[in-house]
Amino acid sequence: MCQHQPPCPTADSADREAAHLVAHHPEQGWSLLCNGVLLFEDTGELLPDGRIIAPHRPLAGAQVMTAA
Repeated sequence: MCQHQPPCPTADSADREAAHLVAHHPEQGWSLLCNGVLLFEDTGELLPDGRIIAPHRPLAGAQVMTAA
């Protein structure tokens, strides 16, 4: 699937999110990577074989913002 050199990480790799973007649709909340992984804006993923990776947002409290 990937034509890049060096090739992008496979969908089974731990660093699969480092693959190149093929399609980006922020208005719909998803992006497609060249390894076939669908990334969702909530950090969830759908792998090419149908497996689901649950959202994995960082839990750092320092990144939480409150409205004034």
